[in-house]
Amino acid sequence: MSETSPETPDFDAMTRDIAEVPAVEVIVTVAVNLMSAAAVKLGLSEEGEKYKDLDEARKLISALAGLLDASTTEISSFHAAPLRDGLKSLQLAFREASLVPDEPGHGPGEKYTGAIYG
Repeated sequence: MSETSPETPDFDAMTRDIAEVPAVEVIVTVAVNLMSAAAVKLGLSEEGEKYKDLDEARKLISALAGLLDASTTEISSFHAAPLRDGLKSLQLAFREASLVPDEPGHGPGEKYTGAIYG
């Protein structure tokens, strides 16, 4: 039994835990976290405008698009399809939230997904 204080994480146990998680699960978890954070920054949470920050949303959506572009062939379409749908919804929400929308093909993540029209 490892005797670590609450301030000192047990890195060996953490390494063993992460080693047991399939890569697909890690990728999907990261994608869902990016989607959730982007939704909050788009003002789509219960608090709405309180956390709205389109600059931050743009970064999160672009990161999500890059992750999905890079990993789509590595994860099955069973996992990729709903993530792509969520990404497209976020891209459309970004376009709607923007006072001056980006030209099609220049919105967040569109260099990876192609132009989004809304």
